[in-house]
Amino acid sequence: MFLKRNTKLFILVGVAWICGILYLTRPNIIISNESDNQSPKAETQVGGLDVGTGPSYGTSERRLNVDGDEHSKIKEVRSEAIPFDPSLSHNSIISGSSLSTSNKISSTTNQQNSISSQRIPSKYISIDNHRPESTWNQFGTNSANPFENFNQESYLSGDRVQQGDDSYAKTKFNQFASDYLPIDRAIPDTRNQVCKRKVYEDSELQATSVIITFHNEARSTLLRTIASVLNRSPSHLIQEIILVDDASPNPEDGSRLNDIHKVKVLRNEKREGLMRSRVKGADAAIAPILTFLDSHCECNVGWLEPLLQLVKNNRTNVVSPVIDVINMDDFRYVAASAELRGGFDWNLVFKWEYLSPYERKEFARDPSRVIKTPMIAGGLFVIERNYFNQLGKYDTQMDIWGGENLEISFRVWQCGGTLEIVPCSRVGHVFRKQHPYTFPGGSGAVFAKNTRRAAEVWMDDYKNYYYAKVPLAKAVPFGDIEDRLEIRRNLQCKPFKWYLQTVYPELKVPAKMVIVKQGALQQAHRCIDTMGRTDFHIAQLFACHGAGGNQEWFLMEDGLIQHDELCLSMPTSMYVGAPIVLQQCDDASKWNYSKSSSILESRDKQGFCVSATPESQDLISAICDPEDYLQKFILT
Repeated sequence: MFLKRNTKLFILVGVAWICGILYLTRPNIIISNESDNQSPKAETQVGGLDVGTGPSYGTSERRLNVDGDEHSKIKEVRSEAIPFDPSLSHNSIISGSSLSTSNKISSTTNQQNSISSQRIPSKYISIDNHRPESTWNQFGTNSANPFENFNQESYLSGDRVQQGDDSYAKTKFNQFASDYLPIDRAIPDTRNQVCKRKVYEDSELQATSVIITFHNEARSTLLRTIASVLNRSPSHLIQEIILVDDASPNPEDGSRLNDIHKVKVLRNEKREGLMRSRVKGADAAIAPILTFLDSHCECNVGWLEPLLQLVKNNRTNVVSPVIDVINMDDFRYVAASAELRGGFDWNLVFKWEYLSPYERKEFARDPSRVIKTPMIAGGLFVIERNYFNQLGKYDTQMDIWGGENLEISFRVWQCGGTLEIVPCSRVGHVFRKQHPYTFPGGSGAVFAKNTRRAAEVWMDDYKNYYYAKVPLAKAVPFGDIEDRLEIRRNLQCKPFKWYLQTVYPELKVPAKMVIVKQGALQQAHRCIDTMGRTDFHIAQLFACHGAGGNQEWFLMEDGLIQHDELCLSMPTSMYVGAPIVLQQCDDASKWNYSKSSSILESRDKQGFCVSATPESQDLISAICDPEDYLQKFILT
């Protein structure tokens, strides 16, 4: 009778007990809205190797990635094992947003906000109640608090984004997210277990001067960069941190950081750009090793020793860490794949690319294996100071930003050095989708000038493949390069052909690209104009202005009609009246241009020509008629 009466009670107690056990043993669940086409590929699936489930990522935490489309699916990946997608461009390597705007600051962060009024403690004091077991006091050997005389709250309050402000306006990342995170926040140790077991004799390593240049940087990200260097490095290996303020509107962004031990601040009174600012910092440095960092980084555990060890082994080694992603929207720290290296196409734009299948297999055998890379991203690297000077520092005739990584990569390899990525060194970096500052003359012109300087000095006749890919670059003046050519002669550097054959054989030399003629394609008072649009837009006519620009076209020997990386192309669905489109040149149509008849006839679909329309600006396909004035285009 007792059992009958209390059956329900026993069942309820049993269910509650089971639920309690399941709760205590549950994995942590994080839900995000990363879609497949935005978020990087999971490292558990890189190269078909299950490298994320082994001892290198000792966590039971799971991330549920909910695709944003109507066919949402849930997939389990390791939260510390999400690499870059190498298909993303240099500027780079953008991590898809992981949380909705309303969730950009987690409840954990809100609990930490009360900390922001305190000064930064030494690494022996933890102010983050949510920090994992591996606390700050194991990250280095500093015995003194470098922030003892620095008032964190006073510094940060002068730049903090308030509720309701546009938190992307100044920096093009979510500054609100950065401002309300602890400056010394904990981040996951993203190294492989093999790296964690390595021991370095840091007493035998040389100290470094860390050089950080900035312009109008968010104070919280700049300060977090400095704190991560000091808190996660053996103190005797940090000689100094040299900040070069490149004419920020508020001089106190840099000057007040002089109160931090080992920090020295230099300031440009007018904007000089990355290259000249870095040279200024390097010239002031006193340590035998130079470490260049961007101003929105977070150095991870054990980041410095592997880099210094490789430079100690060979002074001509120029080494870079694996660059993890700090999400620009919520500042989540995301691990990058270590199976990537830097490369480029003939447009000379940096890109990340996976290692070859053979290299991946070798890397799986030893995940601490150093990766030789044809090119570095340029923002973060370590080099011996005397070797940096011997190589010719930076090209100081380059302006603001862009192309400097090409130039220094070519120079290091061709002049006897080696570029390496070090998987056992990890540094996080905030990647943005656009620049937060302006470029005098426009970013395109500045990048073209800088890239032309690199090409003219180091690429020999192979530079013509660049000009064939980006024809408009030839119109951009690049200045005097005699001093850079003199460096190449004095160092007896190898030709670019050697670089292609030895360092980067994967970059295939294209079939010869020859420009037959260039100019505007004019019909009466109108010219074919890209209208500043990208691929798969309809090609149109606009009033001729004679200034080149979007109306400058190149007739190539292989039949392409090219503007920058876009070409005129027939539509895939062919019919009379179908629109002529702008398309990436690799997949674009080829044309025959008759000087006598002035018509553009498709090589792929003979009998069809480009035609204007009297009632609109659009270009269309039409049956070829040499007598039709709407099909006549004069290449002027």
